[in-house]
Amino acid sequence: MEAEVGEESRELNNTVMCQLADPEGTPLGASMYLPQSVGTKELQQMVNKLLNNEEKLPYAFYISDQELVVQLGDYLHKKNVSVEKVVTIVYQPQAVFRIRPVNRCSSTIAGHTEAVLSVAFSPDGQQLASGSGDTTVRLWDLNTQTPLFTCTGHKNWVLCIAWSPDGKYLVSGSKSGELQCWDPLTGRPSGNLLTGHKKWITGISWEPVHLSAPCRRFVTSSKDGDARIWDATLRKSVICLSGHTLAVTCVKWGGDGFIYTGSQDCTIKVWETTQGKLIRELKGHGHWVNSLALSTEYVLRTGAFDHTRKHYSSPDEMKKAALERYNKMKGNAPERLVSGSDDFTMFLWEPSVSKHPKTRMTGHQQLVNHVYFSPDGQWIASASFDKSVKLWNGITGKFVAAFRGHVGPVYQISWSADSRLLLSGSKDSTLKVWDVRTQKLKQDLPGHADEVFAVDWSPDGEKVASGGRDRVLKLWMG
Repeated sequence: MEAEVGEESRELNNTVMCQLADPEGTPLGASMYLPQSVGTKELQQMVNKLLNNEEKLPYAFYISDQELVVQLGDYLHKKNVSVEKVVTIVYQPQAVFRIRPVNRCSSTIAGHTEAVLSVAFSPDGQQLASGSGDTTVRLWDLNTQTPLFTCTGHKNWVLCIAWSPDGKYLVSGSKSGELQCWDPLTGRPSGNLLTGHKKWITGISWEPVHLSAPCRRFVTSSKDGDARIWDATLRKSVICLSGHTLAVTCVKWGGDGFIYTGSQDCTIKVWETTQGKLIRELKGHGHWVNSLALSTEYVLRTGAFDHTRKHYSSPDEMKKAALERYNKMKGNAPERLVSGSDDFTMFLWEPSVSKHPKTRMTGHQQLVNHVYFSPDGQWIASASFDKSVKLWNGITGKFVAAFRGHVGPVYQISWSADSRLLLSGSKDSTLKVWDVRTQKLKQDLPGHADEVFAVDWSPDGEKVASGGRDRVLKLWMG
């Protein structure tokens, strides 16, 4: 009898009480005893079974923000985790496709006669546009890797550009405060310059295609303290969002239909879009708000386009597909917003739930220049003048890792479509690709002769574009 009891307790000693939970913290099934020899393969099978997935999906597993890559017992032993308590294992869905890291410059294309200030791939990743200090917007042929169209009409530097999520329009904004809509197929302007802003344009964001197709409305933010909603078909400003007391530095049109503006008056304002009413104010920053990002940004940017390259016959079909993608990405959780500021901090918000921040994110030693959610919404990356890129948990806002390697301020970041790699461009003239899983530098990409102002990873994941002070556009491939 004694021998049996000994056997039983030994068995129990080799098991750990675990609770599987999704990234939001919702438990999956009841807590259960798992053998210490369990690895990610067995956990994947369990999660797929518990979720009744017909197609088996890949998952990564985390225990208190650390990825589990060894057997459960080895991990707990190494980290001195108490097996007396229930161990929560968070499962995180992974992209079913994998993006190759870019590792070489496939072409350097001259054309702009002044610094390249912005680069942006179209939602399907098949076209590329850039805006420059030479007052032009250029469209580039990605197959031949040569200039396609030079779009002239602006009288001053082109500071920002934005593709409509259905790919039918490109809008650019200049230092003089005027905007222009372009037809990307011809490179010609659709209509006259749009005027209304009194100072330069700081941001452009389109209404998501799942809310309205074909795309017509977009919102702009300006140094003049206003944001304006424009109608590309009527070719005029339809609503002016005034309320900020200083320059509006950034703007995002959210998937729930609200517009978010960040300003040098230290506030973030939330607007509804039928009459332009202010519905919420998010306060907390002690200095200028520089950058805003939405957890759903990638699906809002790409609309109905995904890695399968499907073509759509009608705007309605596109709208339906985009809505499906948006709902799937968002799940049951509210849309999250992150803000980066000159006060060196960031805040994570759930504006539809509360006007108070979910958490304050500290760690940068200099102003935060750019913030960006990963396509799956699980991570937040931030770029700062302290020369570092930091990685945070996209749901809790907890600090995860710092990527150090740049020797100058980091200006802009961009994610690979599978959320596994992160790209940064810096004043130090290099681009760097970071691996989220190993939290290390994956690829160093020197080549530019001067500061890199703009980087973008194409939504299909196949290429990266960069531009900066040396006036050339570089394309990078895997």
